[in-house]
Amino acid sequence: MASRARTPRLGVTVVAGLVDAIVRGDLPPGSSLPPEAVLCEQFGVSRTVIRESVKRLEEKGLVTVAQGRGTQVLNADSWNMVDATVLSALVANDATLGTLDDLSVVRASLEGVIARDAAGRRTPDGLERLREALVRMRDTIEDEPRFNAADVIFHATVGELTQNRLAVNLVTTLFGQARESARFNLPSQLDVTLHEHERVFAAIEAGDPDAAEQTMRAHILDAWERRRPPSPRH
Repeated sequence: MASRARTPRLGVTVVAGLVDAIVRGDLPPGSSLPPEAVLCEQFGVSRTVIRESVKRLEEKGLVTVAQGRGTQVLNADSWNMVDATVLSALVANDATLGTLDDLSVVRASLEGVIARDAAGRRTPDGLERLREALVRMRDTIEDEPRFNAADVIFHATVGELTQNRLAVNLVTTLFGQARESARFNLPSQLDVTLHEHERVFAAIEAGDPDAAEQTMRAHILDAWERRRPPSPRH
């Protein structure tokens, strides 16, 4: 039982290591994974763990297993980039910040749609919870970690007002990975951020879908530009 329980955890480590090597370019597209014996030695695991890990890589679109040709790395176009492990590796190895730039654009589009839907589905209870989140943001504007926590609550509450579960789930995944990057979490202008949230709330409260979408999209993009560290554009 103990060995069976350990296998999934070992597999997670192997998958994360191989995903990172592929994303980093140590195993470029068209190359083959090292032989099983080499991977067993590298990660200190059994052939069973390696084989299960390769299956996970195949499911994520990173490799293909061909009879007689071994396991070959696929081009990035085939990768499942919203997979948590793949996305985490992309963000971690994002030298030009291109991935975080792209994440912000996608997130802005999705959250804009969510805000539009929320404006049409607003409820007294939902609006009250948004007001409470704004009050928390105002009260903690001198305490960035607490301010950011209230910010997350505001966005989550907007998501709860919509029926678009898929968009909310995707945003949660994308934003969760972005928050893990130290480069995403640089200090921002909290007074400006608060004002942007107030504009989003006003549009939702007024039941104005166009304004809700526009203000939310602008907020996401502008917030990233404010905190984006200097680096080459991709």
